Amino acid sequence: MSISDVAPSSIRHARITVSLCFLAAMCEGFDVQAAGVAAAGLRAEFGPSPFWLGIFFAASGAGLLFGAVTGGRLADRIGRKPVLVGSLAAFGLFSLLTTLAPHMPSLAVMRFVTGFGLGGAMPNLIALTADVAASRSRNASIATTYIGMPLGAVVAGLIASVIAPEAWRVIFLLGGIAPLVVAPLLAAFLAPMQRLPLNPGEQSQTRRHLLHAMFGNGRTPTTLLIWLGFLLIVLTLHLLLNWLPLLLIGKGLTKGFAGLAQAAFNMGGSIVALFVGALLDSRGRRAAIAVSVAVLPAVLVGMAYVNALPPALVAMTAVLGGTVLAQQVILFSVASAVYPSSMRGTALGAAIAIGRVGSLIGPLFAAWLITGGRSSSQVLTGLLPIVLIGGVSVVLLGWKKR
Repeated sequence: MSISDVAPSSIRHARITVSLCFLAAMCEGFDVQAAGVAAAGLRAEFGPSPFWLGIFFAASGAGLLFGAVTGGRLADRIGRKPVLVGSLAAFGLFSLLTTLAPHMPSLAVMRFVTGFGLGGAMPNLIALTADVAASRSRNASIATTYIGMPLGAVVAGLIASVIAPEAWRVIFLLGGIAPLVVAPLLAAFLAPMQRLPLNPGEQSQTRRHLLHAMFGNGRTPTTLLIWLGFLLIVLTLHLLLNWLPLLLIGKGLTKGFAGLAQAAFNMGGSIVALFVGALLDSRGRRAAIAVSVAVLPAVLVGMAYVNALPPALVAMTAVLGGTVLAQQVILFSVASAVYPSSMRGTALGAAIAIGRVGSLIGPLFAAWLITGGRSSSQVLTGLLPIVLIGGVSVVLLGWKKR
């Protein structure tokens, strides 16, 4: 039977938990960005076709898909702490093994198994944060945990900017060491979750089939919208995380400026996502949602028509990251509020798994466009229908306070 992990209500415990979840999210963000920042070195060493480069980018997302479903469901059954610690240790080990891969097919395999270990982390990080946070600041706490991902990506980008492209294995080496350091910290300092009795409604729900947990009790429209939002926004996010440096180089930026723009994407995303998370707990919630959704397509159009102007492109990239990650925070906020704690890990795992389908499609979609002769500007404008539909789902979900 599924059980609910309910943390002690002390402020100190909540702060420790959120801080540890933030560190774990940084490890995940570093790994997600690792493929993108290592791309230049990979291209120089192996000379992969756009197809194989797309497979390499997408492999981690495929592993994440299966890992998210498995990790979220398992955590609702045996507890979030052991699953989270195991997930971090697993993807740290497989990231280290990636440094030994001799060719593109083996790299793709190692990225897949790394992604599987990684996939169990994020649904449990968000669910655990939602479990311990006070209701008046829950969205800000979720945003704090989530921004660990883009900040971890910033660290990956900065490291890549100071090493030679041919030293790309260093990225995966450091990406493996970090979670192997954080996992023991979680094991040592994350307090054991108290298992409290479920209320009668939750008891009956957790005995039913997994699909009923997603769609029962009138949740069908909301669950489908959450899945649509995760699919399209994560597709956009991972296409940009993996291909943005190369797209910007195609628009006339140097490698140095492209790396700076990638860091701006993640830094801008972190700042805006944290700000939006705080606004979601206030009267400014609807304004934050409306601005996040409206600005994203406008920035994509602007970037498509600005060429070889590094300061302008870097600034717009920062805004682009802010709008994309803000919409992710809104989706996590809604998903954490819709489902009770006893099924929160499962529900978030399912939503993240759907998002991982998007993380698979996004890099391959860009590879298909580029293989077909599309320019960097055309790849950016090709995202417009995706972000418009995703934005509508975010508005429909977030407009009603839950």
